[in-house]
Amino acid sequence: MLLAADYPFLDVMWTMLVFFLWVAWFWLLFAVWTDLFRRSDVSGGGKALWLVFTILLPFLGVFVYLIVEHDGMTQRTIERASAQRTQLDDYVRQTAGTGGAAAEIEKAKQLLESGAISQAEYEALKQKALA
Repeated sequence: MLLAADYPFLDVMWTMLVFFLWVAWFWLLFAVWTDLFRRSDVSGGGKALWLVFTILLPFLGVFVYLIVEHDGMTQRTIERASAQRTQLDDYVRQTAGTGGAAAEIEKAKQLLESGAISQAEYEALKQKALA
């Protein structure tokens, strides 16, 4: 430490390291609190106890929570990401639609050519797609 105070460059590096660790600490603390409040398997009293523990003894509380709940945190994060992915896929599927009127007419034409529908049914489907 004495060397860091004597040399300005090392002083700047030391300050950057301390600042980085300070930001990382708060990121870790908020990650624990976020996971804690998103949990549905812990009662309100349990959440309050964990919160008090992490506020009164922050380093010990956070590290104990990470040791005890590391698998659960990972599983909940994976489940949340999977649910978000599913929602996005459903939204894209809904938004993309079926390809518009041209795709509907093409499907109807294929059905007509295969003999699955008659000319009158094809015309009805075509009019419905163009409407």
